[in-house]
Amino acid sequence: MHMMWFTERAYHEEDPAKSRALEDEIIRKRSFYNTPNDFFDRQTGADLLNMYIDEKVWSEENLPEFDGVMLNEHHGTPFCLGSVMNVEAAILAKATNRFKIALLGNPIPTVHSPLRLAEELAMIDLFSEGRLVPGWVRGAGCEQLANGANPAFNRELFEEGHDLILKCWTSPGPFRWEGKHYHYRHVNPWAKPYQEPHPQMWIPGLVSPDTARWCAQKRYPYVALATYPEPTAELWNIYAEEAAKEGYQAGPENFGYLQPIFVGDTQEHAEEMGKRFLYGGHFAHFARPEWMFPPGYNSKEATARLARQFANPNLPGRSMVGDWTEDENVDDVRDKIYARFPEAQEDLQMIAGTPDYVIPRVKKVMEVLRPGIFSFWIDGPVPRKDRQRCVELLGTEVIPALREYGRELGLKSPFERKPGSVPINPSGIPEKVAWPEAFDGKY
Repeated sequence: MHMMWFTERAYHEEDPAKSRALEDEIIRKRSFYNTPNDFFDRQTGADLLNMYIDEKVWSEENLPEFDGVMLNEHHGTPFCLGSVMNVEAAILAKATNRFKIALLGNPIPTVHSPLRLAEELAMIDLFSEGRLVPGWVRGAGCEQLANGANPAFNRELFEEGHDLILKCWTSPGPFRWEGKHYHYRHVNPWAKPYQEPHPQMWIPGLVSPDTARWCAQKRYPYVALATYPEPTAELWNIYAEEAAKEGYQAGPENFGYLQPIFVGDTQEHAEEMGKRFLYGGHFAHFARPEWMFPPGYNSKEATARLARQFANPNLPGRSMVGDWTEDENVDDVRDKIYARFPEAQEDLQMIAGTPDYVIPRVKKVMEVLRPGIFSFWIDGPVPRKDRQRCVELLGTEVIPALREYGRELGLKSPFERKPGSVPINPSGIPEKVAWPEAFDGKY
């Protein structure tokens, strides 16, 4: 298995008065998007960004069980300071020696120049001497609005931009590109990636069958971002069916899973970190649907899947927007979110506890989903020493047990077995890739 860890690199104020004012604004808008940047303090931002880099370098130097780190980017929001993650990746490429640097991912439709993106990533791969793992995303719906991209063309921009980047990395230049959305008379990027013919590419996602099928066609690993086990298993089976049409059997090397996990020396301390993540590190509570899913952004099938997931009373955590009004105060909202913590633990949407508590629950997720890639999501407004202790316990006590279980399940990473390299059986019917029956809805 490939084991990595991830953080959104959120903006948090240490000063109680400033923190309260920022939280009031987010609650009033009931959204993480469109929070005025007047709340941003330059010194706080500098301290946080340097901390987020330092802790990744520290984990590589001190915790050999980790294989890498994962970065993402968001725009116009305090929930992610990494608005240009390629800058962070370039720093890490030079500051680390061993870690894979997984970018999940670059939002192609909002960048406007896939050629520039191809050049940036090629340079990072050269700096790291082949440790870059690019990943592509469509970008959240609100980010289309923030970057002047038409949501209705989102998937078209994504797919055409991807094809142009791939050609930049694999075809001799100069050449001309005349597509539907991108036009270049002269394409000749001199620096190409260190890895030949190009780096592995992973695709993160939520519940879009369109993305899963596209990944299967490209033989790219699909990394589910903290989605519920049942719809995740369903989506992975969609991937496997599409893979069979392409002539191969999907396996663990084709799938990854990101999960919020918090480990502490005591159960109480770990659960406090988990609660603070729910309130101050999990933007789903502050995501207004009209901005996350603007008209035209999703296909009809993806929209229907979202509606089923969040309207079904039998599914946990179905509300994407907090059940409070703009007039409620910070303390009341925090209490309501904290009250959801037991449910999140029972549903394995978050795992917080001592190593002995965490290990069997992550094993249950592995048993159900069989991922070859696993990423620990560590976030929330907690002190640096608590974050570092969490990462330390993961690396020294949790991961060794999970690796052993992964070997028992035969979970190979995409670095151990090339995705798409296993031929489909003569019947053309794919074997199972997930075992949802192993999950009974609660742990």
